Amino acid sequence: MIVVIQRVANAMVKVEDKMVSSISNGMLILLGISNSDSKENITKMTNKISKLRIFNDDSNIMNRDINQVFGEILVVSQFTLYGDTKKGNRPSYINAAKPDIAEPLYNMFVLELDKLINNKVKTGVFGANMSVDIMNDGPVTLIIEN
Repeated sequence: MIVVIQRVANAMVKVEDKMVSSISNGMLILLGISNSDSKENITKMTNKISKLRIFNDDSNIMNRDINQVFGEILVVSQFTLYGDTKKGNRPSYINAAKPDIAEPLYNMFVLELDKLINNKVKTGVFGANMSVDIMNDGPVTLIIEN
């Protein structure tokens, strides 16, 4: 599992020019699921994300987690995080889980994360061609693998 987390002032997902989700202050999470991922990976990752101290405290130091700032989360599936470019110029996605495996794990990830944060987790549309508009805050971007 690979997640790219961006601290955002706001983020929005559109499908076919129609807005499907939006958040203000919080995290945009791009989620890539591999062939070897399981519920254990999801539990570990969602616990880590819910406790990440990437939001500023009163001294302007990144010392607060998503719940302490009452932030929102938007999760977007992104199989291309597993694009392997070691050979040639066309990425191979052999390590990315196929939709029949990835979608249930994606849904489980969202449900687990939803249990751990104060606000409802919002999502893009799994498997859709999405347009993601973000306003980075910082910018703060983390890549976490497990």
